[in-house]
Amino acid sequence: MAKLSLSDTALAMPPYAPRVDWTAGIAGARAFFAALDFETYARLTRDSLYIASYLSSLKFAAVATSLLLLIGYPIAYGMSRFPPAQRQALLMAVILPFWTSFLIRVYAWIAVLKPQGLLNAALAPLGIAPLHILNTDTAVYIGLVYAYLPFMVLPLYAVLEKQDQSQLEAAADLGCTPAQAFWRVTFPLSCPAWPPAPALFHPHGGRVRDSRPAGGSAP
Repeated sequence: MAKLSLSDTALAMPPYAPRVDWTAGIAGARAFFAALDFETYARLTRDSLYIASYLSSLKFAAVATSLLLLIGYPIAYGMSRFPPAQRQALLMAVILPFWTSFLIRVYAWIAVLKPQGLLNAALAPLGIAPLHILNTDTAVYIGLVYAYLPFMVLPLYAVLEKQDQSQLEAAADLGCTPAQAFWRVTFPLSCPAWPPAPALFHPHGGRVRDSRPAGGSAP
């Protein structure tokens, strides 16, 4: 932690002396702030361990955000096409994971992905060899996507659900196929929901640490 501090590294031996001499008043506070520097932060750029860890977190964040877009958009689109009476139940299914702690959900995935877990137990009767997913990068991606999927689905659903269906009818009247109407009408109109999606990129970098129990010692 010393490398992440604004203060210079020092050997800590009890009893600890306070970093600020409050008896000196303003002069003590000035002396405290004058002693701060960014040398330890600059050291991060010269330490290969921290550089590799940071780049690894960026990789996990970028891949997880891309997967969320690929998975979350079809879910949000499908929800918006259900009858209004059924949408509330689907929304509850999306929001329900928020009622459980993030770490509890991650450890639940361990029970699913471990060699003797629920996934391999379900695949065994089908004659499929056991999958070794736990302690891999794939397990980390699964944990991140599962944890942040509601944050991707809900903004997209809010936009798609409010789309004026008469626009699709007009596109059909002008000769567009359903696929053409989607790419020329629905997809462009859903773009306002995309800004929150890249915003998920930042928290992923921190959540990689919390998803590590599923990924084990994977680099």
